Amino acid sequence: MFKKGILLVLILLVSYVVYQKYLKNKSKDTSPTQQIELKKHSKEFNQSVNEVVKAYLEIKDAFIDADTAKIKQKTNLFIQTLDKIDTVELKKDTASVFETVISALNDMKLNAQSILMQHSVLEMRKDFSSLTDVMFPTFFYAVGYEGPTLYLQNCPMAIDDSIPANWISNQFEIVNPYLGNNHPVYKSSMLHCGEVKDSIIAK
Repeated sequence: MFKKGILLVLILLVSYVVYQKYLKNKSKDTSPTQQIELKKHSKEFNQSVNEVVKAYLEIKDAFIDADTAKIKQKTNLFIQTLDKIDTVELKKDTASVFETVISALNDMKLNAQSILMQHSVLEMRKDFSSLTDVMFPTFFYAVGYEGPTLYLQNCPMAIDDSIPANWISNQFEIVNPYLGNNHPVYKSSMLHCGEVKDSIIAK
């Protein structure tokens, strides 16, 4: 009886290990973005993605000061970085990855071009919000982002004091590009309004 008891314990232990290692992993959530097959790209490709991120962050910083001239200058640079991404390399990935990235790049460019056509900083911020929503999660997931950690941040009263909006930052600290330093009502008192919603960590 004692030996049978030991054997039963061993069987249960092995069954638990198998469950943890194989069956449990299969039960994890598989949303559409997670199903996209992500592959590592060349150093040059990753550098081009990092240049897009850098240009985006410079737009975000210009919004903090509500500097419309600088916003447009940085947005032009952002569009140039989009054009430098080697989409040919993307064909090494699955068709779903290629099509997703191409679609995201087109949407990002359209939102950036819309910023350039606006005269009101409020309307520019609406386009910036739309640009951000394309970049995360679609763009970052599809390209298999491998750059420095970024943070998705949100302000619940970003647009017209009632509409929430997201932005991406390379700092955990909240520095709000929607309410910013030169808000017509709040001045800089709402500069740190918001919260970190998610992180964008290299695969």
